[in-house]
Amino acid sequence: MMTRLLPALLLLSTASYAGNWPEWRGPSAQGHASASGLPETWSETSNVAWKTALPGRGHSTPVMWGEQIWLTTALETAATAEEAKRRLETNTGDQPLTVLGSVSLRAVCVDRGSGKILHDIELLNVKDPQWAHQLNSYASPSPVLEEGRLYAHFGSFGTVALDTKTLKVLWKNQELNVMHENGPGSTAVLHGDRLIAHFDGSDAQFIAAFDKNTGKLAWKTPRSGEMDPRPQQRKAYGTPLVATINGQSQVVSSAANNIYGYDPQTGAELWKIHYGELGFSMSTVPVVDEQQIYFSTAYGKSAVVALKYAGLKTPEVAWRNNKNAPKMCSPVLHDGLIFYVDDGGIVSCVDTKTGEAYYRERIGGKYSSSPILADGKLYFCSREGVVTIVNATKEFKILAQNTMDGAIMASPIADGGALFIRTDKALYKIGK
Repeated sequence: MMTRLLPALLLLSTASYAGNWPEWRGPSAQGHASASGLPETWSETSNVAWKTALPGRGHSTPVMWGEQIWLTTALETAATAEEAKRRLETNTGDQPLTVLGSVSLRAVCVDRGSGKILHDIELLNVKDPQWAHQLNSYASPSPVLEEGRLYAHFGSFGTVALDTKTLKVLWKNQELNVMHENGPGSTAVLHGDRLIAHFDGSDAQFIAAFDKNTGKLAWKTPRSGEMDPRPQQRKAYGTPLVATINGQSQVVSSAANNIYGYDPQTGAELWKIHYGELGFSMSTVPVVDEQQIYFSTAYGKSAVVALKYAGLKTPEVAWRNNKNAPKMCSPVLHDGLIFYVDDGGIVSCVDTKTGEAYYRERIGGKYSSSPILADGKLYFCSREGVVTIVNATKEFKILAQNTMDGAIMASPIADGGALFIRTDKALYKIGK
């Protein structure tokens, strides 16, 4: 059983997951990799152990257990022009959208050593799925992996558990639905026997947990508190984090307008903090240390906010930084610093105690992928396919920039002496 109890001191306890990357943000769920000796320079023809073309389209970050790398993808069948026009008559947004007649949602397994595709399994087939933003995909939430089992969450399209040894679907649950407006984006997280997921749509907003063994709904908790009167400003795509807060396991959950704390076993709301101003459509996950929670309010009055929780029943705002807050990319903590990149390619290094920036520097490109920290270095991957490596210190220094063939929407993962990076075309193993 994989139990996610993050900081205080468990933040750096990655040894029990040696060789594994079980979820989107890695073994600690904070974007930290224990890898060392990773390459700083590579190209399509050098320092690449293998490159594997991937079927379909998806932005989910790969997960890894032992010699298996798993990711999700979608095989899309476009709706006819007449059908797309008819369905979009009810659209209240103003974003460029993809409209499908059907979609096959799949799990793909790649051999870590050779890069060979071992399995390509259909998990769900959905007719007339909700439309999605053209920047999004139908397989953007990242799967969760534990020994012998993969959990693939596709928002309102459904959630599936797969036995990775027999390749049998163990259960499916398609009973929870919201209107995502821009397609699914929230990744589920595993804690004990609970698979916990956000459902923050324009029509309804709640957090829910599935029993990982049966797929049955364990609990469902509606979002409380004030919501914006405009439906488009009620939606969110954030991912929950299970952390140890004052000795208690809690789900830290950022949604539109509020951030919440919940009991992971029962779903009981423990606390909530209103942003104080408009915040919605975040695609990030919070990070925590021994004193504070850090998160982005995303669209609206974008800000990175620190909540002090140590010794408090309800967290309190410690500081707010309104400059260059990320909307899509999650932050990384390291040595009393918080690093993040905004959608337009400006990297910030901020003091976790004061919220004051040591630097804000442009690295170029546009960003949806969340960075990782490995061996004292930060790896930022742009939509243009450029991977920028920066020292994780107060002094800004670009160590290298590497251009890949294809856009990067998924986050990189790392283990041993290798990086694994998914582009819109292929999965790469870079290094050893």
